Amino acid sequence: MSKLKIAVQKSGRLHDDSMKILKEIGISVDNGKDQLKASARNFPLEVFYLRNSDIPQYLRDGVIDAAIIGENVLIEKGNDLKVVERLGFSKCRVSIAVPKSSEAKSLKDLEGKRIATSYPNTVNQFLEKNNINANLHIINGSVEIAPNIGLADGICDIVSSGSTLYKNGLKEIEVLLKSEAVLATSPKISKENQEIINKIQFRLKSVLRGRENKYVLLNAPNDKLDKIVEILPGMNSPTILPLAKESWSSLHSVINKNDFWDVIDELKANGAEGILVCPIENMVL
Repeated sequence: MSKLKIAVQKSGRLHDDSMKILKEIGISVDNGKDQLKASARNFPLEVFYLRNSDIPQYLRDGVIDAAIIGENVLIEKGNDLKVVERLGFSKCRVSIAVPKSSEAKSLKDLEGKRIATSYPNTVNQFLEKNNINANLHIINGSVEIAPNIGLADGICDIVSSGSTLYKNGLKEIEVLLKSEAVLATSPKISKENQEIINKIQFRLKSVLRGRENKYVLLNAPNDKLDKIVEILPGMNSPTILPLAKESWSSLHSVINKNDFWDVIDELKANGAEGILVCPIENMVL
């Protein structure tokens, strides 16, 4: 049987999040310390642990069939590669920052200035789009130190919480793009391995839907049911079951986490009681 070759980042937060979601979709991987490759016990899949920046070329060459990779890396090095699923974790942004003492407040203030970055293609495209001329210094590693040692007037790098910028005396003045982990595939993937990817996508969608929603159970008097049913979005319509208590019913439904507290407040205001909330492990539609 064919095995799908999928790459994940060798270490770091993206690695941890990638292995976590593989586990959540039911794929058990025997990955010992310092291994470069590991096989799944219960699924036709091999995991390759690679440097994030190397993954686009491996995809392009067909050495691997798929990868869980930061979208920012694909934009920089693999914008010709196909993204088949956005995964919603390892979110960050690619931003331009300058020293806190700098008078620069926006991108236009960097005209003719020096920018240190590990993302030259992304920065060049953004500068051209905005008609800004700047000199790029390409650095692989700790970009944040460049202004402090006089190498550059500003930097462009990935930002998560912003704590690294703060520690290095920098302030963010422009966001070039927002990024998250994505599932990308090789243009040379075989038909058989594409079918395996389709199975993985189906499982991923179920887990991601579960993360975005909460299961809610509540009790309500029967004379308030029509209004409460209007409030509850549900997947189709809420489930209604009679309670032993006369003229009362139990309702079961699903609420999107982004709307959760507003919906709960409205339910309570319309007579709902005994509201229980449960996480959803998988949501298969």
